[in-house]
Amino acid sequence: SFTMQRAVFLLLLMTGMAVSAMAQQPASAESVLQEARATAARENKNVFILFHASWCGWCHKMDTAMNDRSVKAFFDNNYVIRHLTVYESDKNKHLENPGALELLTKYHGGEQGIPYWLVFDKDGKLLADSKIRKPGEGPEAGSNSGCPASEAEVEHFINILKQTSRLQDSQLSVIRKRFRENEQH
Repeated sequence: SFTMQRAVFLLLLMTGMAVSAMAQQPASAESVLQEARATAARENKNVFILFHASWCGWCHKMDTAMNDRSVKAFFDNNYVIRHLTVYESDKNKHLENPGALELLTKYHGGEQGIPYWLVFDKDGKLLADSKIRKPGEGPEAGSNSGCPASEAEVEHFINILKQTSRLQDSQLSVIRKRFRENEQH
């Protein structure tokens, strides 16, 4: 009957709209991590995950610094860098990666502000995070260095890079200099 055909047509139309809306949704945190680990295994690198949001000024500073011509190759040659979006404003909630907030919380970054970053090996083992801790403190302790700028934050960052990459001291000193510039801006 005509109404049955019309109902089927409307159902197909609505399904198509739902599928196209789903296609716009960012990848899940889990799929971003899986892809990053596979790439890291293939390229013999570690994974650098950066939690950020569109409104976050320090997140933009972190990206700007890591992508600066003076240091970009150092990061690209040692890490598979991926972003996960969290804490967006209501109008930008659609930008958030499903599961990213849960991942941030799992790795003790839920109360820390952003940017917050994690370094994993190719097998998904956590090697480091952006928190500065006193010796002997557990993963829930410490404070987020965010986008390193102060001397203490930058030293923490450099120590993490030293432990999780093949960067040479000469390269690390260029990174140190570039990130210390964040404090002046």
